[in-house]
Amino acid sequence: MIITEVRDKKTIKEFLNVARVIYKGDPAWVCPLDTDIENVFNPAKNNFHKHGVITRWIAKDDSGTLIGRIAAFINYNKADSFAQPTGGIGFFECINDEATAFALFNTAKDWLQQHGMQAMDGPINFGENDTFWGLLVEGFTQPSYGMNYNPPYYKKLFDSYGFFTLYEQITNHLDVNKPFPERFTKIAQWVIKKPGYRFEHLKVQEIDRFAADFMEIYNDAWEDFDNFVPIRKETIGEAFNKMKILMDENLIWFSYVNNEPASFVIILPDANQIIKSFNGKLGLIEKLKFLYYRRRGVSRMRAIVMGTKKAYQKHGLESAMFIKLKEYVIPLKQYNELELSWVGDFNEKMLAIHEATGAVFGKKHATLRKIFE
Repeated sequence: MIITEVRDKKTIKEFLNVARVIYKGDPAWVCPLDTDIENVFNPAKNNFHKHGVITRWIAKDDSGTLIGRIAAFINYNKADSFAQPTGGIGFFECINDEATAFALFNTAKDWLQQHGMQAMDGPINFGENDTFWGLLVEGFTQPSYGMNYNPPYYKKLFDSYGFFTLYEQITNHLDVNKPFPERFTKIAQWVIKKPGYRFEHLKVQEIDRFAADFMEIYNDAWEDFDNFVPIRKETIGEAFNKMKILMDENLIWFSYVNNEPASFVIILPDANQIIKSFNGKLGLIEKLKFLYYRRRGVSRMRAIVMGTKKAYQKHGLESAMFIKLKEYVIPLKQYNELELSWVGDFNEKMLAIHEATGAVFGKKHATLRKIFE
């Protein structure tokens, strides 16, 4: 076995191709776009490089066949917020072989230890947790855009190495054409009519305003969770600009109470239904296909993130935004499913909202940790 650090165009290409080798013949897998993965490693595209470091490796057998890959990174804004300095690993792919997996894990661990880390979380992203985050442990169906997919045997490889589950992320599925429960609808209609309450969908020409409102709500809603690090303006700007090519303004909703930003839900059409045939490439032909099918070939949406300021939680704002969403979606006769992803098992309030909508279980990812001896 030969493990090589990725440092040039040849090894970058091989790093990307590892996944194509591992998932060859898997009908559920959707190859992530090469550009999306490479943007994580590009300081010009990912502002986490300003406060972190990252590297990656590929593994080949003695005949030169690709058999695995892994990335290791440190987010210095977050590493010291745990009981022990903790880095991360991600983009792990591997054949079903414990020796190969352990060699990759050891390579990442050694690098992290050299940089002062005493533990590693994985598989996670060198960025926000809305993409490339978590190990799929239940629900091995076609993933939505940005969601990790992996073979079931990965869990055994992580467990055998000594990783333990830090928390689980639940994804639920909602049948768009099925009426909301009666109580949910009554609450939503009552909230919509309340004086001082206002609901509006995102408008691209005012995207900077909505990005600022998002940051205000998000940082308030999440600040009491363990190891929370406030989201940065640069990160939000990158995320919103990335969403532009795919977003439908009428799927992204904000609520205001006496003109104060109070709650949001960010929903995007599922690009994976379009890019499945692209095999990770995004050349001119693929871009033209994407533009053509983005309003025609998508029947599933993904709720990437929801948030409500602490002062307005349990006010029914989320219910009202879902009603507004449905008023737009139903007449289109295009979408039939909304994926509500992913909510940590520690976030009981958001899971309760999922349950109130009538959503059913879809998938489960796990964020794992390995503490170094």
